[in-house]
Amino acid sequence: MIKQINGGVCAAKGFSANGIHCGIRKNKTKRDLALIKSEVMANAAAVYTTNLVKGAPIYVTKDNIADGKAIAVVCNSGNANTCNKNGVEVAKRMCEITAKAVGCKAEDIVVASTGVIGQELDVTPIANGMEELAAGLGDNSVAAAEAIMTTDTVLKEIAYSFEIDGKECHIGGIAKGSGMIHPNMATMLVFVTTDCAISSDMLQKALSEDVKTSFNMVSVDGDTSTNDMVSVLANGMAGNTEITEEGESFNKFCEALAGVTRYLCRMIAKDGEGATKMLECKVTGGKTEKDARIVAKSVVCSSLFKSAMFGSDANWGRVLCAIGYSGADVDVEAIDLSFASKAGKIDVCKDGYGIEFSEEIAKQILLEDEIQILISLKSGEGEATAWGCDLTYDYVKINGDYRT
Repeated sequence: MIKQINGGVCAAKGFSANGIHCGIRKNKTKRDLALIKSEVMANAAAVYTTNLVKGAPIYVTKDNIADGKAIAVVCNSGNANTCNKNGVEVAKRMCEITAKAVGCKAEDIVVASTGVIGQELDVTPIANGMEELAAGLGDNSVAAAEAIMTTDTVLKEIAYSFEIDGKECHIGGIAKGSGMIHPNMATMLVFVTTDCAISSDMLQKALSEDVKTSFNMVSVDGDTSTNDMVSVLANGMAGNTEITEEGESFNKFCEALAGVTRYLCRMIAKDGEGATKMLECKVTGGKTEKDARIVAKSVVCSSLFKSAMFGSDANWGRVLCAIGYSGADVDVEAIDLSFASKAGKIDVCKDGYGIEFSEEIAKQILLEDEIQILISLKSGEGEATAWGCDLTYDYVKINGDYRT
C-alpha cells in the first residue's frame, strides 16, 4: 500500500536538493541549474533516449554509473549540450565542478542538460553558481524541479511512502517534459530518489521494466528527444533489508516506483506544449499486451485525432483509422469504443461500426480537460494505457520560434 506524501526528491531520507538561476538562460527569473544530493553513496540506475543523436551528458552519465553507483545529480536547462564537438568535455567539467562543491569524485555524478540543441554550453555560469547552489541544498525539491523546466508550464513532482520489512520507505521524483515527447525510452528528464535499500542490479531491472508501461507510453508530438533519461538513486537509509532478488519486497518497490512514474506520465501529457487536454487511451481485450500497447500508442500519436480532441469533436473514425494502421493484430469487426470524462461517458462505436449517439452529449464530455478513450478489442487479455494531449494552434506558435 503506497501513500502520497509531500517532498518530491527530498521526501526520501538523506536527500537534499536546490535550484538557482546561474545565467545560462537569458531570463533571470528562470532557474536554470539543479542539484540533487544523497548524504551517502547510492545505488543508481538509468534508462536513456533511443535517438541515435544523443546529448553529451548521456554518454558521460552512462560511464559514471557503469558501476551502479552515484551520489548526486546535476542538471542545467536552457542548453542541451548536444551536437557540440566539445560536448563530452563540457559534461565532464560539469561533473568536476559539482564534485568539488559536494565533496565526491566526478565519476559519482549523474549529469544532464536540456534546452536548445547545437549551441555550445559555456560552463562559466555553472562554475560561478555552483557554490551558491550547493550551499542552498536542503528541502528544496520545488526549486530543483523549476530549474529543469524548459517550455513546461507547471512543475512536476510527486512522492510516496511505502513499507518493506516493517520499515517505512519513501520514493519521490521530479520531471521535465512538454515537447519532443514520444515513446521509445526516453521521453524527457526524470530524477527519482528513494531511501529503500535495493541493489543496483534490481534497481535497474525495476526501472527497465517500468518504463515499458509508463514513460514509453507517453507521446506529445511524435518527436523522440536527444537528451532524455530517467535516473533513480537509492541510498538505503530507510534501513530495510536490501532487495537483491525478486519477491514480495521487490514487488512492493515496483508498485511504489510505478506510482511515481505514472503520476509524472500524466503530468507530462497534460502539460504538452500548447495542450488544453490530457488524453488517456485505455485498451482492453488485446490478443497480447504488446498488441494493446501498439494500439494505445497509435491512438495518442495520431495528429488527426489529437486535432479532433482540441475541437471537442467526437470524430471516432480517426481512432479506428489509427488502430488500423498501428500494426497490431486486431479484429476490426470486434472493436468497441467510448469517450469518457468527468462529464460522463458515451459509446460511439460497436463491433467496428458506428452507432447512434448524441453529438451534444459527446461535445460536453470532450470539453473537459481530461479525456479517456476507452477501446475494447475483445480478442484476448492484453491491456495497456497510453497518455497524450490534444494538438493546438499554440503548439506551432511555441515551436515556431523556440530557438530565437
